Amino acid sequence: MDSFDPTLSNLTGQAMVPPTPNDPIDQRQYVATLLECYVQLPHTPNRPRNNDRRLAASLFNQKVPLDIVKAAFVLATSRRTFRPKNAPPLDPIRSPAYFLPVVEELQRTSPDPFYIHLLKQRLHTGSSNLGVPPLDPPIPW
Repeated sequence: MDSFDPTLSNLTGQAMVPPTPNDPIDQRQYVATLLECYVQLPHTPNRPRNNDRRLAASLFNQKVPLDIVKAAFVLATSRRTFRPKNAPPLDPIRSPAYFLPVVEELQRTSPDPFYIHLLKQRLHTGSSNLGVPPLDPPIPW
């Protein structure tokens, strides 16, 4: 008798394929992921508002890849973090709309994943030359 492997079939006997990173996600997953990443950034609210959900749904409907939005989060956070010491303080970020210009920039120029990774690492380690401490807590995604 063959052993049952739940990753290969469901209760109806149909083959089940585990999701891959390139599988499309539905609007609910897209909005939830975008907002979860957003609220984990520094200087953002602890929880999203209804307008934030509408904006995330709009980005989904515009077919903006989630990787572009995440890269925009990292790039904009880096730009905010690694400013000159004598620059005036910035107000907290109140909406994901803050990141829209960077999203548009990255849609035009297609970000280098390695560069985004380096920025994220720099945020995690900080910069003693600029007097910037490590991001605490670090971006978990």
